[in-house]
Amino acid sequence: RATMKSLRFLSAEAFVSNAEFARKSLSAVAHNLFPLLFKASYLLEQGEVIHDLVENWPLVDFNMGKLLGATVDYQEDLSHRTCSVCLESCLTGLRDYVLNNFSPYMKRLKVVDLTGIKDVEVQFCECKKTMGRWARTQLLSKLCLELVVYLQQAQCNPGTFEISIDVLIDLFVTERNYEVVVEALLKKCSCPLKICCVAFRSDNLTLQKFFYIIKLADPSLLRKLEIVHNVRLEMEHLEILLNSIHFPLLMSLTLPARTFNVQRFTATDERMLTNIGEKMGEMTQLTELCMSFSILTGRIQKLLSPLKTPLKMLDVSNCSLNHADMAYLANSFHANHLEALDLSGHDIPELYPSTFFKLLSHSSSVLRSLTLEDCNIQDTHVNMLILGLSPCQKLHEFKFVGNPLSSQALKHLFTFLCELPMLKNVEFPVPRDCYPIGITYPIDDASVCRFDHQKYESVAEELNLILLQANREDVKASTPLFGSYDAAVQETNNELGAYLIKSFKETLEKFTTSFNKMS
Repeated sequence: RATMKSLRFLSAEAFVSNAEFARKSLSAVAHNLFPLLFKASYLLEQGEVIHDLVENWPLVDFNMGKLLGATVDYQEDLSHRTCSVCLESCLTGLRDYVLNNFSPYMKRLKVVDLTGIKDVEVQFCECKKTMGRWARTQLLSKLCLELVVYLQQAQCNPGTFEISIDVLIDLFVTERNYEVVVEALLKKCSCPLKICCVAFRSDNLTLQKFFYIIKLADPSLLRKLEIVHNVRLEMEHLEILLNSIHFPLLMSLTLPARTFNVQRFTATDERMLTNIGEKMGEMTQLTELCMSFSILTGRIQKLLSPLKTPLKMLDVSNCSLNHADMAYLANSFHANHLEALDLSGHDIPELYPSTFFKLLSHSSSVLRSLTLEDCNIQDTHVNMLILGLSPCQKLHEFKFVGNPLSSQALKHLFTFLCELPMLKNVEFPVPRDCYPIGITYPIDDASVCRFDHQKYESVAEELNLILLQANREDVKASTPLFGSYDAAVQETNNELGAYLIKSFKETLEKFTTSFNKMS
């Protein structure tokens, strides 16, 4: 559907479409038109015009989310376009804003906010080349270092040294860009562009490097911390982290797989867990917690009861929760506030059906996202599931890949899902009857693609027809066989793969050495 453009926006498009003319004429443009021209340039991917607009930015703040979001002149939100041409022009324009020698008193810019940029799977920009979060981290760090070097060597206007601009960004650090980010953070004091880390994600880093950079990134400003792949953070390291660093504004915490393993708990570990719970309780802003692929059997209450603020997002997928854990969640004050819940990897119908539905009932008035992948939901459970989901009128997203459901059961479920007014995204499993007879669940990675693809396509068509006939073309239905799209993993998958091969090789070498010693 084409989005309406105001006459002002159409005029802005016409103005910036001739890059040479637009660049020459910028000095005559009224200051309040710069945001309009910026969005028009971004839509048309006019990199040179974007660069010059930012280089001559006349306003106090530059907020990417607001500039590219829905506006009166053009309702379409462009913040999900991570176009490489546009973003590089934007960041180099920011560097040149500092170096541009027009009178310092005209330089009013104080805050640049890059946090509103959203990384998504499908790009609509013409160039089709994206600049993800990792690349934005890398480029901004390099530009800051270039500025420091230039200011040290060149004869600059004295006013240049008085420029101080806070650049709010979501940093993404791996082994490959670690050195340049560390150097940029170390030289923050002497750079006019001050990197202010609002969210921090770390993959493929040693613990020593992670602890060093997280302190450099100024934890007092941090709102979101994601420690995800190949950072070997275990419970004792988490305790050290929370004891040694204060995160007063932290709202969201993601911990790597296997941070907790209660199967080998000692009395010391129990004390450690209590301390971690208390430390998280001191984070008065914490409302999102992801602890997937840890073993937390019987310990959810110990971890979550000290929290003073109710959680809005909880991911405890594949955490081996027992009935006591589910009962705590269902009766806790978090239940009424949960907007996103992931309980994947738990046999819900077998272990705690009534307690789960109690939890669902308590969160139904606010729940927006529910993920129940590999939960052994079968045809016989569909009616009960429909009953549980019926009050969830605000549900935007429902993911239930990996459950042994037949084509018929899926059609029945889809007919119901059409009635949820806010629903936008459904991730459903390959029907059980598309797999060979005797397949066991959860299906292993080697067998997950061995199904009748023609039959699946036919069923998927029928499911989409159900949506179409109910006038629900707004609902996207798909089957991501290997999990939902993760922009960060997509951007760094080569590094991630290399790291995994290296780890496997090291493990193999250790095993061979041990075996040789035994021989």
